[in-house]
Amino acid sequence: MFRVDADAREVTVSAGTRYSALARELDARGWALRNLGSLPHISVAGACATATHGSGDRNGNLATSVVALDLVTASGDIVTVRRGVDGDFAGHVVALGALGVVVAVTLAIVPAFRVRQNVYQGLTRAALLEHLDDIFAAAYSVSVFTTWRPESSLLWVKRRVAATDEAVPAPAEMFGARALDHPVHPVSGLDPIHTTQQLGVAGPWHERLPHFRSGFTPSAGNELQSEYFVSRDRAAAAVEAIHQIGEQIRPALHVSELRSIASDDLWLSPTHSRESISLHFTWRPAEAAVTRAVAVVERQLAPFEPRPHWGKIFALPPETIRASYPRAADFTALAGRRDPTGVFRNTFLANTLGLA
Repeated sequence: MFRVDADAREVTVSAGTRYSALARELDARGWALRNLGSLPHISVAGACATATHGSGDRNGNLATSVVALDLVTASGDIVTVRRGVDGDFAGHVVALGALGVVVAVTLAIVPAFRVRQNVYQGLTRAALLEHLDDIFAAAYSVSVFTTWRPESSLLWVKRRVAATDEAVPAPAEMFGARALDHPVHPVSGLDPIHTTQQLGVAGPWHERLPHFRSGFTPSAGNELQSEYFVSRDRAAAAVEAIHQIGEQIRPALHVSELRSIASDDLWLSPTHSRESISLHFTWRPAEAAVTRAVAVVERQLAPFEPRPHWGKIFALPPETIRASYPRAADFTALAGRRDPTGVFRNTFLANTLGLA
């Protein structure tokens, strides 16, 4: 399914559609999504159900583009919920599969645009902490890749550009970091052929906003992941707290990524009601070492009320997680109405959200 409503500025797609396929079809018709995640390989329904995201001070997570959902409920009925029509719509979008099987998703679209990407090397710990807000406000989408060494962070800057601006060179330096004259992979030592075009070459939105190219290996490939969202006003302190344990977690780590995400109203979104910075960890595929590293990270972040990414590894106590979501009880009630007999319940939902 692929249906564009140009007047409403919406596109409706089958739930399992990958963002890479959706983006190509949209761009060919002159349309775009407001933002994309790091990997174009992921499905629309899966990304939205877990509040997966890209970066950008004014960009919400991918679920915030949802304007309607079609789902098969526990009774076998097909139900459509739409923003502005259904009062509990905000509880349906990031739902972890607890409310039914999503079969189609309708997303808001915008006119297609162009982006260029530059990578800067040598962002220091001191500069990051001093200028954190300015760094993430510097472009449409900004990421910081780090292994928590004081002098080694990479600054990835994605700027929206008009045709008249494409020939204007990007700054040679930002916050003390120098623009690279060759492409790099976020994970040191890996081939940058897997990444989207860098060096300030402008291109379509869907070929620049992700870090990785569809059809190529995303990220490190063989890896584990964790991610935690903290309130923007406490982000610098949280980043400093992880810098303090860099040596302890580095043996298990490929790389970390810091991103900014706008707040939203979705009940189970990790950015619900708070502007956020996310601290992402791409771990090596070593389960025991990662378990130890996750425990250290969560202990350091505990004072900052972190919310974990639903689709990644975490070990925070369920009561701590539920307490950080003001609408958690409302979601539990909604799940009880949508699935009163527990057709869609599983151990994760029972343990983490208390859905018996």
